[in-house]
Amino acid sequence: MQYTLKQISEHLNAKVINEPSGEVIITGLTYAEQAKENDLTLIDKQEHIKLWQNSKATAAIVSKKISKELAQVNDKPLIVVNNADLAMAKILELFSVPYPEQNGIHEKAIIDPTAKIGKNVSIGPSAYIGKNVEIGDNTIIYANVCIYNDAKVGTNCIIWPSVIIRDRTIIGHFCRLCSNCSIGSDGFGYRPSEDGRTIVRIPHIGNVVIGSFVDIGSNTCINNAKYGSTIIGDYTKIDNLVQIGHNVIIGKGCMICGQAGISGSVTIGDGVIIAGNAGIKDHTNIGSDARIGGKAGVMWDVPAGESHMGYPAYKDSELAKQWIAIRKLPETMKKLKAIAKSLNIDL
Repeated sequence: MQYTLKQISEHLNAKVINEPSGEVIITGLTYAEQAKENDLTLIDKQEHIKLWQNSKATAAIVSKKISKELAQVNDKPLIVVNNADLAMAKILELFSVPYPEQNGIHEKAIIDPTAKIGKNVSIGPSAYIGKNVEIGDNTIIYANVCIYNDAKVGTNCIIWPSVIIRDRTIIGHFCRLCSNCSIGSDGFGYRPSEDGRTIVRIPHIGNVVIGSFVDIGSNTCINNAKYGSTIIGDYTKIDNLVQIGHNVIIGKGCMICGQAGISGSVTIGDGVIIAGNAGIKDHTNIGSDARIGGKAGVMWDVPAGESHMGYPAYKDSELAKQWIAIRKLPETMKKLKAIAKSLNIDL
């Protein structure tokens, strides 16, 4: 797969600095330090300029704010854009490997006669489609996917192998579900019996509702609601190995990183970012545009727009004061002991 520098710049509607007179062929995309001839790289930060000096890349996509300085480093062509990261994302789409070809419905797929299958739908071998399931147009379902009774999947979705979609789940349009994720599994609801000798399982009869343009990573589990719905808003992106408990409500445009755990009945606003390995206590509210740091343990509500980190999680500015105080603690103890000694006080 290859494109000319001109094709790439036109695709981005971008200006080229140090534009060569002849045709320049780009055959790959990679990091500046790993690049070879005919590769295109990304330079978007001041500290990356040194990498460009030594890079073997043929050309670079660069942020406008550093383009003039970069142009002085050498005479290699630079594609100048306002946001180099987003521009590279568009070029990555050009170079993306097409999805594995899968046309029509495989003869070994199991489809209940009551299921409604849209136009141009592909279903792979050993996939199971249950009673009254609805699949929208242009959706691709790969091998070993199980979609159980009364579930609905919208148009233009991609469901990778071995995904499980349980009963009554509703999935919007243009969603991507990666291998082995489980949608609508039983919520973790148990109570001690009256005599305290056994544990009683609480049935979860609700469902999961996923909006449109949602991505869900491999081995992520989203639990069914006890009643009502567990809800994932439009444009939310969920990494691998994330646990989302029953009756959680997540807003639009959120990003949830790997190994995060969200307990039951948590409510999360729009535009929230939850970093890796963070844990959120049940029945907690996270306001819109909040930020939760990696490995944070959220034990109480987080107001909109605030950043919280640490365990237990505090507002970042407050936690920074605690960390500074802890670092000073050994020296403070020395001084305190000296004062106590001068006063003949035992510590």
